[in-house]
Amino acid sequence: MDINKQIKQLESVYKEKPQRVFSMYLNTDPSDPEQQGGEWKIHLKNGLNNFESYLQEEDDSDEKRNYWAVKEKVENYIKENEQSFAKSVVIFATGDDSVWFAEKFQMPVKTEFNWEETANLDQLKEMFDSFPQTGIILTQKNAIKILDTELGTLKDTKLYELDLDTEDWREHTGPPRGHAALGAGGKNTQKEQFEARFNENRYRWYKSIAATLDKLAKNKQWSRIFIVGDKDEAKDLEDNMNKKIDEVVPKNMLEHEEMKVINKVIMN
Repeated sequence: MDINKQIKQLESVYKEKPQRVFSMYLNTDPSDPEQQGGEWKIHLKNGLNNFESYLQEEDDSDEKRNYWAVKEKVENYIKENEQSFAKSVVIFATGDDSVWFAEKFQMPVKTEFNWEETANLDQLKEMFDSFPQTGIILTQKNAIKILDTELGTLKDTKLYELDLDTEDWREHTGPPRGHAALGAGGKNTQKEQFEARFNENRYRWYKSIAATLDKLAKNKQWSRIFIVGDKDEAKDLEDNMNKKIDEVVPKNMLEHEEMKVINKVIMN
């Protein structure tokens, strides 16, 4: 999902009667005091029915058919996805299937419906300006995890672990192993030896992966970068990167669930 690209595509859409562009911003935030009883379902039903009533009065059969096609797609999407809703749902659609954009977001919106010649992109643009493409780099000893985010939503995750035998960083799939295996699970002497070796070589080891992180930041077109981890470790990593770091968060969160990290770091 490249929201900036999607916005540009939607900006170019213009539909004359009997076609129209449907725009919907639906607040589904369960933490909103006005949403405690799932009121969004009532707002959705009323919003969709209002257009139908209006079109019945207009008596344009072709436009009504186009709207009914959109309404059916919207209702099907809601039914299939409502169990995974977060704070909002944004949909743009046309009856001729040339436009279909439907996304769930981790940020609230003001509920709004439109049936016009063009898509109502105001709130989506505001969201993108507030929460652009952002990289979160979590460091914890010999493991580094990267979260690629946009509009507060996780797009991609990468995990690198340092092979202590070869001193090479390797991309790893699955749960992190290295720092955990040498942590609480090992004997105290092994843990102490690892801690001493890590602290002695940390700056050099972080320097060897900094270029990889800079390249990721460039390729992912991050507008903001956060480093999360032990204060000294984060400082060494920041010093070795060429890309500007917007903020260092001194917390060990590498093993936390990704959306919890995103909410803690950039959604507050």
